[in-house]
Amino acid sequence: MKAAVVRRLGEPLVIEERPDPEPGPGQVRVRLEASGLCHTDIHAAHGDWPVRPDPPFVPGHEGVGLVESLGPGVTHLAVGQRVAVPWLGKACGRCEHCLSGWETLCEQQINTGYGCDGGYAEKMLAWADFAQPVPENVSAFEAAPLTCAGVTTYKALKVAQVRPAQLVAVSGIGGLGHLAVQYAKIAGATVAAVDVTDDKLHLAAELGADIVIDARSQDVGAELKKHGGAHAAIALAVNPAAFEAVNSGLRRGGKLVMVALPAHGALRVPIFDTVLNGTSVIGSIVGTRQDLAEVFQLHAAGRTKVIYETRPLSAVNESIDEVLRGDVKARIVFDLGAGG
Repeated sequence: MKAAVVRRLGEPLVIEERPDPEPGPGQVRVRLEASGLCHTDIHAAHGDWPVRPDPPFVPGHEGVGLVESLGPGVTHLAVGQRVAVPWLGKACGRCEHCLSGWETLCEQQINTGYGCDGGYAEKMLAWADFAQPVPENVSAFEAAPLTCAGVTTYKALKVAQVRPAQLVAVSGIGGLGHLAVQYAKIAGATVAAVDVTDDKLHLAAELGADIVIDARSQDVGAELKKHGGAHAAIALAVNPAAFEAVNSGLRRGGKLVMVALPAHGALRVPIFDTVLNGTSVIGSIVGTRQDLAEVFQLHAAGRTKVIYETRPLSAVNESIDEVLRGDVKARIVFDLGAGG
């Protein structure tokens, strides 16, 4: 099989021929159809974060494909079944977090494309209990971005406890943000979309955003305050200054939900204003298996639209450059040649 491999952190990925992996107990081998390019994959390949992956490894945590082989003990999946392999590759299932519905906080978790080989390949292994079945009427190319960009923003809105008629600011309209706008609308919120490019602001409006704020020429906080301030702000732009800007637009009791992970930087939280106004700053990382099942159900019901562009895996390095330049409207999905 072909795979795009990080041989050394910070260097271009290398397309290699590798033997087909054999599933162990509780695992399946997936013949991949599609795999989304997430900014996290770029951070992984560059070694940007304090906990670094160990090369060589295959990035990618939005892999979708057909089960090709079952490991010992796997009975709930079938050969030929379409599954998605998310960031949460495996959790222990026994700790306080797993038992209380917060498996994404499990300290023993293994993350796909970071702690084990991921989806930038023609085939990959997955733990069967965490391989999410994909509804029949959802294509592999649609399911791939939903597997991370979708479930991550869906979970962030849950964490923010968004209710109908509230004002929700979505900061950063791209692979994650274009889905966050839609989930906020599904929740009944008024949505303010914030970005710095015309194309993405137009996209947000097309997807139902009620207010668009151009952070190049407008004061984000002041614009939000004109509408009473945001009940919740979902911070998706990979820029610490964008976090501060949208935080300044919260109303009293509002919540800043931090999702994006810039390689460097810190958020300066004004203590006096935070205490006086009763605002909250919350971290939210991906979603559980149940969250992903709900994301797929919404899409299968026609409630969401996934904006994506396809590329061959051979264009992986050029695709990373496109993302870093901000040239991608929403999501790049690698076409791995098995249909979709």
